[in-house]
Amino acid sequence: MVDSPPEFTVSLAQDAADLQAAQALRYEVFVEEMGADGALVDHQQGLEKDRFDAFCDHMIIREAAQGRAIGVYRLMRSDQAQQAGGFYSDAEYDLGPLISSKRRLLELGRSCLHPDFRGGRALFYLWSGLNDYVVQHNIEVLFGTASFAGTDLEALAGSLTVLNQDYLAPEPLRCRSRRYQAMDLVPACAVDRKRAMVDCPALIKAYLRLGGTVGDGAFVDHDFNTTDVMMILDTARMTARQKRFYSTTKARG
Repeated sequence: MVDSPPEFTVSLAQDAADLQAAQALRYEVFVEEMGADGALVDHQQGLEKDRFDAFCDHMIIREAAQGRAIGVYRLMRSDQAQQAGGFYSDAEYDLGPLISSKRRLLELGRSCLHPDFRGGRALFYLWSGLNDYVVQHNIEVLFGTASFAGTDLEALAGSLTVLNQDYLAPEPLRCRSRRYQAMDLVPACAVDRKRAMVDCPALIKAYLRLGGTVGDGAFVDHDFNTTDVMMILDTARMTARQKRFYSTTKARG
């Protein structure tokens, strides 16, 4: 039996053209779909970008048949953050607990998939590529903000409450929102937990499946039209089953 060719390829951006492909997809998802904006967003060329892009690695997943970028992940290690003057998410969360841990950190950001590829295998390929990067750089703790679309806290109350009640990060790694928005918004007895988890974005659910936890408080980002939560994944706390999922996702359907 002949193996079928891969549906997707995953690689790091190598040149300006690769970076622009990532920024163009980010524009389509974050600006056109979610209504985000920013000081460096290029509406004329259709590129979502900021000052941190020049210091990061950009992981791109492409549809193998046509080569178009259909998913991206922006990666920033501690040494890159030092060159940039800090991590991107430091503007939203106090990262002191993570930095003072002296562990090898990787910030994950600007993650998005083209609408046509959500809910399928593309996200598994992206996580598999991320696993390879983590192993290569001996990363111990992954973190970054993950976003709910919109800023209507009433609509997000169930999901935020469950995240706060069931997935709060251990105190030594627990980062607190700088513009604190409490997440415990609904009495425990009144939460539809199944619906709350269904309503969580796929990226957040992927973190949770791998043993991820959340920081203290949400950050309502009106400029980006999102409600952000800090996700923290300590690789030392991952179970054997979670590690197998994380490292073999390409084989999953």
